Amino acid sequence: MRLRAHRRNLVVWHQSAGSAAGYVGPRRVRAPRIRRRIRIAALLTALGLMSVAGGVRARWQPVLAGVVLTAAGVVLRASPASVIMLPGLMFLVTAPLLPGRPDADSVRRAELERELALYSTPAQRRDLEATLDQYPDGDTCELRDILARQAMAAGRRRFPGGGRC
Repeated sequence: MRLRAHRRNLVVWHQSAGSAAGYVGPRRVRAPRIRRRIRIAALLTALGLMSVAGGVRARWQPVLAGVVLTAAGVVLRASPASVIMLPGLMFLVTAPLLPGRPDADSVRRAELERELALYSTPAQRRDLEATLDQYPDGDTCELRDILARQAMAAGRRRFPGGGRC
C-alpha cells in the first residue's frame, strides 16, 4: 500500500449546486490598518486619562502619567516609539515616594488662589509684587507660583516678579 500524493494545486472547474453562491472567502484586514487603529485608541485613551488626571490629587498624577506612558510603550513595542515605556516606569516607581497633600492644605491653597485673583489690574499686581519683594523668596514662593499660574492663564506674556534678578 502506498500513501497518496498531496494535491497541491487543486482547481475546481465547476461549482457544485450546493455551494454558497455569495461566499467570497475570509476577508483579510492588513496589519498596518490594525496597528494604526490600536495607536489611535491608545492616543485617545491617553488624552482621556490626562483630562481625568486634572481632578486627581497631586500624588496620583504621576501614577496616571506612568500608566499611560507604560501602556503606550507596550502597545508600540515593535517600533522605536516604545522608548516612552521607560519614563512611564520611572513615574510609577517614583509616585509612592512623593508626599501627599492633605485636604486642608488644598482647601487653603484654593482660598489663597481666590484671594489673589482679586488683584486683577496691572497696577494692583505691581503693588502686590512690590510688597512681595520686601520678603524673602522662601516665604513668598507659593504666592509667586500662584501669581505666575494666574498670569499664564490670563495670557499675559510677562511673569510676576520676572523683572528681578
